[in-house]
Amino acid sequence: FTIATLKEACDYAHLRGVKIYVTLNIIVLPGEVGRALECARQAWRAGADALIIQDIGLASEIARALPDIRLHVSTQMNTCNAAGIRAAARMGAKRVTLARELSVEEIAHLAQVGAEAGVEVEAFGHGALCICYSGQCLMSSMIGGRSANRGLCAQACHEGAIGMVEGKAALLRDCL
Repeated sequence: FTIATLKEACDYAHLRGVKIYVTLNIIVLPGEVGRALECARQAWRAGADALIIQDIGLASEIARALPDIRLHVSTQMNTCNAAGIRAAARMGAKRVTLARELSVEEIAHLAQVGAEAGVEVEAFGHGALCICYSGQCLMSSMIGGRSANRGLCAQACHEGAIGMVEGKAALLRDCL
């Protein structure tokens, strides 16, 4: 999307009662903070209803500089305990998508913590089914030279990646 086409998409969706959430699911390098903040600002001005953020530093900076933006904490921020929910609430987040590795019991507990903190809590029924901790993949970069954490996942865990089973080479997907 360009900002112009994002605005068109937001207008189209809003006329139909549908919300638009823009994901900024990347770890922002120090030299990219200004551009990432401007991207967030432009997405909000275009009509995005919320921003889904992975990088806690970027989320904090957006909350400070653009306090009217509705922030959602991405599953890739790996929120897996009450302290994480409360920290997100203090930062101004309105929703937390929990880490994918939690049990039903843990999700229920954290939903209660979220309710007490005034934060919506959601969990995926299943995610990308990757082998890494809530999307924190380094395999794609190591094998394919493409950073999954920058939106370029090579899905090495779904392809012909090699692992070891009982001392013999096997497709990684068969090792799981």
